[in-house]
Parts: sequence; C-alpha cells; structure tokens
Amino acid sequence: MTDYLFYLLLGSGAGAIIAALGLGLVVTYQGSGVVNFAAGAMAMWSAYVYADLRNGAYPFPIPGLPGRYHFGHDVGYRWSMLLALLTAAVMGLLVYALVFKPLRQAPALAKVVASVGLVIIFISLVEQRFEEMTAIRVPAILPRESFTITRNLTVQRDGLWLGAIVLVLTAILWAFGKYLRIGLATKASAENEKGAVLLGYSPDFLAGLGWVIASVVSSFVAILAAPMIQLNPTVLTFGFLIPALGAALIGKFQFFWPTVFAGMAIGLVQSVFTKLQNDLSWFPEYGAREGLPFLVIIATMVILGERLPDRGAVNSWKLPSVPPSKITPYSVLIPTAMAILGLFLFGPLWRAAIMTTVIGAVLALSLVVLTGFGGQTSLSQIAFAGIGGFALSNLAMRYGVPLPIAPVLSALGAMLFGMLVGLPALRVRGTNLAIVTLAGGVTIAEFVFKNPAVIGDIKTGGAKVPNPSLGPWDFGLVLGTKTSRPVFGVFLVIVLVLMCITVANVRRSGSGRVMLAVRGNERAAAAVGINVARVKLMLFAFSSFIAGVGGTLIAYRFGSVSDLSYGTMASLTALSFAYLGGITSVSGAVAAGIVAASGVSFFAMNELIGSFGTWEAFIGGVLLIVTAIMNPEGIAGAMRAQSGAVRLKRQNAKLAKSAAVSVST
Repeated sequence: MTDYLFYLLLGSGAGAIIAALGLGLVVTYQGSGVVNFAAGAMAMWSAYVYADLRNGAYPFPIPGLPGRYHFGHDVGYRWSMLLALLTAAVMGLLVYALVFKPLRQAPALAKVVASVGLVIIFISLVEQRFEEMTAIRVPAILPRESFTITRNLTVQRDGLWLGAIVLVLTAILWAFGKYLRIGLATKASAENEKGAVLLGYSPDFLAGLGWVIASVVSSFVAILAAPMIQLNPTVLTFGFLIPALGAALIGKFQFFWPTVFAGMAIGLVQSVFTKLQNDLSWFPEYGAREGLPFLVIIATMVILGERLPDRGAVNSWKLPSVPPSKITPYSVLIPTAMAILGLFLFGPLWRAAIMTTVIGAVLALSLVVLTGFGGQTSLSQIAFAGIGGFALSNLAMRYGVPLPIAPVLSALGAMLFGMLVGLPALRVRGTNLAIVTLAGGVTIAEFVFKNPAVIGDIKTGGAKVPNPSLGPWDFGLVLGTKTSRPVFGVFLVIVLVLMCITVANVRRSGSGRVMLAVRGNERAAAAVGINVARVKLMLFAFSSFIAGVGGTLIAYRFGSVSDLSYGTMASLTALSFAYLGGITSVSGAVAAGIVAASGVSFFAMNELIGSFGTWEAFIGGVLLIVTAIMNPEGIAGAMRAQSGAVRLKRQNAKLAKSAAVSVST
C-alpha cells in the first residue's frame, strides 16, 4: 500500500501541470470562446525561452532575425523568469490580436484549424531555434529535498510544491472572477457579449486579457515544472495538453476548481498506472496512461453531451460551400498525364515530391468526405492511416495476403477503428468532437503503434511491408538495385484517381446529398426522415477507409511501418494542408497534396530558395492561419471564385455587346 501511495504522490507534479494547462484553457475560453489547442505549445515555447536565458541567450521567434542574442552568461533565475513571462504575455496578446480576433465570428472549424497552425508554428520554431537542445534538462527551481511522510514513505518536495502553487493560482483566478468587476464582466462576456458591453467593457479587451493571463499562468507553471521533466517539443504540446482538455471538459470550460481537481486527479492516477503496469500481468503495458484522458473525455461527453458550453459553435457552425462535382475526361486525364509524365521525365528527388503529393492528396480526400461533406471534425485521420499500415504489414508478412486483398482488408480495419472513434459524433460536434478525436488518435498511437503484442517486434527499423505486386508485375519503389522506380509512382497515381472518382461520385449521389443535409442542419435532416446517426457513422467509416488506403500507400513507399510514420503531429498537419487546399472538394484535396510538406510546391520552392526546406513546417502553419482568416474555401475555392468571376465578366461583356447591337439596329 505504501508503494501505491508513493506513486500517487509522485504524480503530483504531472497533475499540477495538467491542472495549470486546464486552467489556462478555461480562462481563454471564458474570454474569447476559443478552445486553444496550442496552449501546451505556447507554454513549451516560454519554457524553452527560460532555459535558453539560463544558458545566457534569448531566442528570437521571427525568421530572418538572428537566432539568438547572447548575453555571455547565465542571467539568473529571477531575470530569466521575468523575461520568459513577459514573452508569454506578449505572445498571448499577439496570438489573440493577429489570429483569433479576426476569427471572432468565424465557424468553430476555422478556430480549430488556426490553433493547429499555431501548434505547427511553435514546434517548428523550437526545432529551428533550439536545434542543439530540443531535449534538455533545466536547473532546479523549486526545492527538491526529500520529504518524509512516514518511516517507509519519502517523496521529493518539488511536485508537492508545484501542486500547492497551482492551487494558489486557482484561488487567485477564482477570486478575480468572483469579486472584481472586470472578472464579472468576463463571465458576462462568456455568456453574452452584449452583457459585457452594458457593463462598459470591450469584448475584445476582455478576450485579449484572458489570453494574456492564460499564457502567463500556463507558462509560469511550465517553467517551474521544466526541471521535473525532460523538456522536448511534444511533452507539453500533446503529452499534458490532452489530459488538460479532459479536465477542462469536466469543468465545462467554465469552472476553475472542478477543472483543477480533475487535472490533478488524472495526473495522480496516471502515475499509479505506472505501478500497476509493473505489478499486474494483465494490466496493459502500453497506452494505459495515454488512454485514461480519452476515457475521461468520452465519459464526460456521454454524461454532458451537447450541454457542454460550445459557445457560438452550434449557431455559427458553417463550412465553406461545397461545389458541384463534375467529372470530365479533361479533369481526369490531364492531371493524371501530367503526374505520370513527371514521374518518368524528372529525377529521383522530383519523383519523391510527386509521390508525397499523391499520398497527401489521398489523405486529404478522407477529410474532404468527413469535414467537407459531413461537417464533422477529426484530428485523428493519420491514426486511422496507421491502422491501415500496420494491418497491411501483418496481413502481407505473416499471412501472405496479396495485393489488392491485403490493402483493402487493411483499410477495412481502419474503417472499424474510425467508426469506434466516431461514436461520440452521435452526441457532439464541432470543437468538442475535435477534442474527442485528438484524444482518440493519441490513444491509438500509444496503445497500438507502440505495442509489440499487437504489431510485433519492430526494433530493427519497423514492421516490414513487401513490395506491392500483382501476379508477375512488381510495382515496388525499390527492386533489387533499382531505386525510386517510376512504376511505383504510377501505382500511387492510379490509386489516387480511383479514390478521387469514388469521392466525386459520392458527392453527386443520393448519399452525398444526405451528407450535405446533415452538414447543413441536423435537426432539419432528422425532421425529413434522415437517420442522422447512421449518416455520421457512414461518414466516419468512409473517411477512415480512405485514410486507411493512404496508410497502406505510406507503408508500401517506405517498405516498413513504425509509430513515427503515424504520429499525432502528422494528423494535425494532414488537417492543416487539407484545409489549406480546400476541404470541400476533390480538387481541394489535390491542391492539398501539392502544397503538402515535402510535396511538389515545397520542393519547387526549396529548389529556388536553398534554405526553404528547413522552414517548410513553419511556413505551412503561417499559410494555414492566413487561409483560415482570409480564405476559408482554400486554394481550390479561390481558384473557383477567380474563374467564376472571369466567366461572369465575359458573360456581362457579351450581354453588353448584344444590347449595344440591338440598340443600334
């Protein structure tokens, strides 16, 4: 029993971090109505700034400026903390003013996409500015001496101190919201912005203040916690953020104390899970810690459902318009011919870029179906792709299942997982569904992709995948001494064309019209006899099947699969480029593949600007945010609008000419 109590107390530090991030999420939501998926990434940046200052330098976050200003010595604990917190305050204010203020009246998806863009930007900045120290240890801040509770129970003090500090911060914020006029105005703004105006406050001022406070509080706790963890780009960005989202959901994104207590409880229980993994043979060795927040989120959704305060999302949940689907010989043959000619005429590097574009377009198609046609948000598409990839490895290597049966069965396996993760969509939508799918994707990645009992021993470079072959024809990328074979690219193009035609036909069919009806208004669709639950499950099934196909293509390309190929960051990036290309059309999916990281457009720019490749993720994140603000219909939508304007201008010119001729005669 003493051992379990030790592990319980050992989790106090992690629980405090989760509680602090949850606290920041609640403050941000109350002020601006935004669930900030980049909260962990922003706290991570501040912690890196603090660590760099302790090493005698200050990092500049803007590309083009020098990487660092060097002081030549450790500036000390107090100055490092002050400068890091000032950086956090300015960062919170700029993020709201430049990103979320322009999106105040935007649909929920645009805000989710903007948050994803911020995650990509901050991770890229850390990798660029701290390339030599992405995983670092920070000097101790809080007292770390052992604290003896009983004769057999001794724990370090720092985690307990951090928990106490978070409780004090919570009490301050609670008093701020309960007794101060500005705190009451913030609560009024959360319910109804007109209420804040009547109290004499600007909703923009209150929202900006909320972002500053949330950024400073989260960053302060992250800096204090940095010595307890090995600081790296993902530990705060995803490892603690997803439990924090679960805690904030329990607090309904409104109440501080339930959020904080839930966050601390999650951290404590996760620590106990570590002990259970060692003591109980039947306890899951992989994924239990990461799966706990997912269970918490699911349970909260089942109990609370749509009563969660998804402010503005229900009434303003609008997506870019879905254009009619037109399939012509020209629209199919010309792009196909261009891709195949590029595979045979260009060198291996261009060939690799074209292959990346093709696979990226397939993955984007899955989001076109789910989000563009159905209005459902998913941050776990790459997890479904991973199910397809690992299933392909098992079917082909262990059981000798050939092409095309193996990839089809693998995609069907991904479809089953997609339907399971999509079950919460029967009760929730918008931002809440994004939270569920993000947690579900992380759980799949940890429980399945890292579990040798499921995927086998992959210490030798990943689970192997044979070349795709049909009878005597081998379509593999590598065959003997021949590498980067164009025939593999042709195989990818054929699969993409088949997927594009299938999705386009679905858009034109009765099923597509039913999807659009549910997307537009679920209650109206149910009123005319449409089974909304069945349509939602159909959307998740079809989209995850396509994602599974994309996962098998990734596996065939690299000849092996590992958890590194299908991580959470890849899911966020997939959504980013799908939205950037145009999330409501097949042409948008193709555009998404073209602008995808390491795709054709990025490779072309890298050829023109030598150092561009190192900043491609950063630039992609910036373009994503700009697209969410300026052009929610993406690149394909902008091109359609431009061509439509040209056609209208020509028609008007013809009408004017005809009218002039009629008058003259």
